[in-house]
Amino acid sequence: MKSRILTVLLLLTFGQMLCLGQQVFRISWAESGESKIKDYGNEVLARHFSDSLARAIQNQGFLEGSFAETFREDTLTLTWVSGELFSWKDINTEMMPVYYLRELGQPGSEYPAPYLWIDEALELAENSGFPFAELKMDSLEIKDHSISGVLNFSFGPRITWDSLEVSGASKTKPRYLQRISGLVPGELFSQKQLNKAAQTIRRSPYFTLVGAPEISFQTQHAQPVFTIQDRRVNVFDGVVGLLPNENKPGKMLITGEVDLRLYHLGGKGRDFSVNWQRLNIQSQFLEIKANEAFVFGSPLDFQFGFSLLKQDSNFVNRNFELDFGYRISDSGYLDFFTKRQAGDLISSDGMGNSEVLPSAIDYRWNQYGIGIDWNKLDSPVNPRKGSRIQSRFSLGNKRIIQNTGLPEELYTGLEESSAQYQGWFSGEKHLYLRSAWGMWLRGVAGFMENENLFLNELYRLGGLKSIRGFNEKNFYARSFGYFNLEQRLFFDQNSFLVVFADLGIIENPYEVQKIDHPVSFGTGINLDTDGGLFSFVFALGKSNSQPLSFSYSRIHFGYLARF
Repeated sequence: MKSRILTVLLLLTFGQMLCLGQQVFRISWAESGESKIKDYGNEVLARHFSDSLARAIQNQGFLEGSFAETFREDTLTLTWVSGELFSWKDINTEMMPVYYLRELGQPGSEYPAPYLWIDEALELAENSGFPFAELKMDSLEIKDHSISGVLNFSFGPRITWDSLEVSGASKTKPRYLQRISGLVPGELFSQKQLNKAAQTIRRSPYFTLVGAPEISFQTQHAQPVFTIQDRRVNVFDGVVGLLPNENKPGKMLITGEVDLRLYHLGGKGRDFSVNWQRLNIQSQFLEIKANEAFVFGSPLDFQFGFSLLKQDSNFVNRNFELDFGYRISDSGYLDFFTKRQAGDLISSDGMGNSEVLPSAIDYRWNQYGIGIDWNKLDSPVNPRKGSRIQSRFSLGNKRIIQNTGLPEELYTGLEESSAQYQGWFSGEKHLYLRSAWGMWLRGVAGFMENENLFLNELYRLGGLKSIRGFNEKNFYARSFGYFNLEQRLFFDQNSFLVVFADLGIIENPYEVQKIDHPVSFGTGINLDTDGGLFSFVFALGKSNSQPLSFSYSRIHFGYLARF
């Protein structure tokens, strides 16, 4: 009998403890006319939520609102009682500058409206040269749930920009950084301008911003201090290609490319690059470019370019280009250019008795054009997110030069001088799907228009940077479009495995089948090391002139050294 009584007492005790352990804290309130309930098993969390909720509702104007507590069985209920809604009856703005009232209007009558208006007014002040302005509500009076008050405003000292200071491990000259930042000494201080300058500097391909910019205020001047660190952007890139040797069936032909790019020379945004390619046994390509930023202290950039293409023993092309570029925004860049394109036959031997003009001729084309680059990529070096759009259009006069090695009558009826124009477009998108998975998509298109187009004038496509699985500059195109798709599996910040596919459409009036639909696919790896970036790409391609076969596969080895 005693044991039974002891058992009952134990059950009652532990049952009560269990019930206490399962106590519920319920919070009840109304939101937009709808009843809301939230339960907690922990009183500390419940009290924290109820305090945050009370502040939020009171900030809407229910100043007398509070939670009423009721306890029933194992549930503590906190029910919100709103009370009357307070609003503003009269706000005296006589001390406010007229300009602020014109920009912002009068504060609203709802309870939170004047406080939001104060935040906007202070933001306007700090972007107009008065970062130390003060604005507060004074002389408050409350009557019948209506509030009246006076806005007291003080400008504080007027602050202007001073010349900026460069800090950190960078060779960048302060004058160059001053120009790209957009902060002009002597102009009024603006926090908005400072934030924009920091964003611009972070997007620079030459350096990156370390931390937030600092401001030193001295004698009504603000000196911004940017701590920056140079990126390893200088490039020495070597690529070796193994291609089938068309002159010796069954043998492989070694092709190559050397790419040297030097950036930000002297810390002034000055660039220089040289690119050389051996396309096959007798074909070579050379390109030289130089860029100078902010020429003679102006907002213009100047670029010079020269390229030479020797195609077998058929012809040689030379291009001279001058560009003047201007940054229209953080993301936008506009350039105007003039270009002289010249093509010549290397030899006319054996053509003295020809009855038709050869596919390549001697010509000169002077063109003028405009280009735009809209760059929203998250990184100028190794983007993972964002997009980029580039476009160029040019027109000019083309003059056909009569070759003395060809019969004169072949040029009869051929217009010696005519207008010619062309356009080019590129759009790419980087998708960040997961931390280790990304996608890259790009579409490129171009066209060229003239009644008399010859082979050595056409676009050149194919290879590692356009349609993979084919020789470099394998295709000639009057008009074209191609699409690149890559799936990237990242195993390090800049190292990834890739599977890709390229699809294209090409118009070549000198082919028997004038329209070609090249397609290619393959795989590769990009491996980022301390010394540089190693790349390996294996690709298979199919076109009108190339069957889909492992005998025509392309293997590219590349090593890109950054310093």
